[in-house]
This record gives sequence, structure tokens and C-alpha cells, in this order.
Amino acid sequence: MKVTVILGASAKPNRYSNMAHTLLKSHGHPVIPVHPTEQVILEDQVYNDLKDIWEEVDTLCVYVKPSQVAVLVDEMIRLAPQRIVFNPGTESPELYHEFPEHVEILEDCTLQMLNTGRF
Repeated sequence: MKVTVILGASAKPNRYSNMAHTLLKSHGHPVIPVHPTEQVILEDQVYNDLKDIWEEVDTLCVYVKPSQVAVLVDEMIRLAPQRIVFNPGTESPELYHEFPEHVEILEDCTLQMLNTGRF
């Protein structure tokens, strides 16, 4: 089964990445949270690095600063997601050309996408 990766996952309930994680799970999407130090978020095993992920990725939801995206582009490409959702504040248009043409790049809000049936 294809998964949704949350890059910049958080265990803090007031963070948008945590809200998205909760909503993704409630919609039945398998989630892989990525955070450098957490072990478990919302009962899901946390991967500390994109390099640790070998599952088939449908969607990569980005919740890290553009400066962090810049150093993770190669690993993001290796995941071969069908689409990447750059949530508000993570937009990195100067890097979009780095991704293969078949990867759908969206500047959108995962929460709004889920709440309006566009995810």
C-alpha cells in the first residue's frame, strides 16, 4: 500500500503537521512521519531520516523550511513520490525544476485538501 510521508512531523498537537497527520489517519491514509529525534507520533513509528524510507510513497507532505528542502532534494527524489505538497511557508519554487516531470508539485495545504476532498 502506498503511503503518505510527512516531512517535518511533530508530536505537538498545535502544529499543522500534527493536525495533518491526525486527519490523514482519520481518512484511512497510512502515514510515515519524519522527524530527526522523535520515536513515535500518533502511534506511528517515526523515521528519523528520509534515507530510512523504502516504502512506496504516494504523497510527500512538506512541513520544513525551504532551506531544509534545499538539502533534502536528492532524498525527496529517491522516494519517487507521485506528488509533493508544499504546505504554506515551505514553498520552494526555485527547486521545483529539480524534481522529475512526472512528480506533481503542489503549493497547497494538506488540511484544506483533505477537508475539501481534493487529497
